[in-house]
Amino acid sequence: MNSPTNAQSAADSAAALAACDAVLFDFDGTLADTAPDLAAAVNQMRHARGLAPTPLEKLRPLASAGARGLIGGAFGIGPDDREFAAMREEFLANYEANLRIETALFAGIDAVLDDLDARGVRWGIVTNKVARLTEPLVKLMHLDTRASCVVSGDTTPYSKPHPAPLLHAAEALGITPQRVVYVGDDLRDVQAGAAAGMATIAAAYGYCGNDVPPSHWNAHYVADTTATLFALLQHIGKPA
Repeated sequence: MNSPTNAQSAADSAAALAACDAVLFDFDGTLADTAPDLAAAVNQMRHARGLAPTPLEKLRPLASAGARGLIGGAFGIGPDDREFAAMREEFLANYEANLRIETALFAGIDAVLDDLDARGVRWGIVTNKVARLTEPLVKLMHLDTRASCVVSGDTTPYSKPHPAPLLHAAEALGITPQRVVYVGDDLRDVQAGAAAGMATIAAAYGYCGNDVPPSHWNAHYVADTTATLFALLQHIGKPA
């Protein structure tokens, strides 16, 4: 049985979602499992240098951090290193050529999106992935005709955790940010959502490549599974 504190927290979370009319999702690690193709792109770089591949299980938690995380995990270098910029372009070219070999929606996400569509709840995508990768991949996954908006990492001058991409998406939806919930699998997703004034759900079933566990991100709610996410989103537009 819930303690009073936990019960109140659950009630507050349900109320935050009930006040919402739309949902925004992060892409990598939230809607789609892109890690296998991202890992393949960085391992193609290792192969070109005569190096053994880095195991997927090591790279998967880094996938939400994009080129920075994957190149860091595979080569131990970061944006401040002289060779990083060229390696980033090499990585992006490799990935762009093979965007959807193994990439697929997480199990259960189809049901989440189908339910939102059936109830007339608008949803969109806000990702730090650059548009040259986001737009073709969203089309390949047949989400372009379903999403009400798609905001990439270079759509605005800022990327998450800055709130600008989320505010841009809310404007595109024609809904005040306070009536939007953002779902993401990285701490910066929750930080961006909070800064934008949105309700937030931490997608703990995703990559979550942070030292801080999702339960400590201060999200309104944590979805350990896509089934939990489905249940949480039932609160949208309903009395708490």
